[in-house]
Amino acid sequence: MKKRIVRCLLIVIMLLQSMGMVGCKTKTEKYSTYSFDYFDTVTTITGYAESQEEFDEIAEGVLAELAEYHKLFTIYHRYEGLENLCTVNETVDGEHRTVTVDRRIIDMLLYAREMYDKTDGTVNIAMGSVLSVWHDYRTEGIDEPWSAKLPPMEKLTEAAKHTDINQMVIDEAACTVTLTDPAMKLDVGAIAKGYAVEMAARSLEEKGISGYVINVGGNVRTVGVKGDGENWLVGIENPEEDGGQAYLAYLELSGESLVTSGSYQRYYVVDGKRYHHIIDPETLFPSEGYVSVSVVCKSSADGDALSTALFCMEFEEGLALVESLPDAEAMWVLPDGTKKESSGFANYKKETTK
Repeated sequence: MKKRIVRCLLIVIMLLQSMGMVGCKTKTEKYSTYSFDYFDTVTTITGYAESQEEFDEIAEGVLAELAEYHKLFTIYHRYEGLENLCTVNETVDGEHRTVTVDRRIIDMLLYAREMYDKTDGTVNIAMGSVLSVWHDYRTEGIDEPWSAKLPPMEKLTEAAKHTDINQMVIDEAACTVTLTDPAMKLDVGAIAKGYAVEMAARSLEEKGISGYVINVGGNVRTVGVKGDGENWLVGIENPEEDGGQAYLAYLELSGESLVTSGSYQRYYVVDGKRYHHIIDPETLFPSEGYVSVSVVCKSSADGDALSTALFCMEFEEGLALVESLPDAEAMWVLPDGTKKESSGFANYKKETTK
């Protein structure tokens, strides 16, 4: 699966580079760099600059910021001298302690609460107890596919008793977080990556820097337009590995984000059937309604959360949510290949032979 991610991101880089050669001459050139260090995926930064040195300085700043968010938001690793979400999830003598954290963690958790309310609980960062069960079984199934198995329903049901987001107590003034349910765990996988990308993009915008694309594992955020004044052209990946064409559609973006959630991205196989990582909070099993959901909107954080939420909703419910939000559009791909779109999605689409 990692090879597939790398292959698809390299195609994105080639696409952006080829499109950058069209149009009038400018004083800037296009540059790209990538990293495998953050959020367990590939990070690609593409942008226009007057020199390699200028681009490297800007790109290194973006990567440094992403590195900070990665360390703050990870639930799998501790870092010496740093209180992060991993330490928030830890227990001492069977109880969570009150943890003083960086303000950026507080802001992200408050945002996660907003998205919980906006999606009627479908995006719930308090689902960690359930998601950790699936993570363990998926990891074992990938490492030892011959003995892959599903988590018992009774185990998932027991874990689901500890997913009340109201048990996450935040003191904004003191910058503290306390999980009052000892068995509760946070998992920000539906939000953290997009949130970090959005914060990095906003940092560029605040500095007056334009003509960049930040792509972290398919969470794409454009900053302004290309160096020649044209919009960026970004593709929506074809979820079918043998589908012939690499992309289902191309979108023109100029400061917006594109985020796709898909059943083909992280999964393991049990008795010949794939079980992916997007867990429906109602069934406690991977949602089966779609193979991918793509969201285009201004904020990469919103796109990340919404694409996950829509993946777990019935189409009419999800469509109503999207249509109620300003500047948000979506495309759903069903298991039979059928594509459905929100009313304004076509406004971003561009026909191309690329």
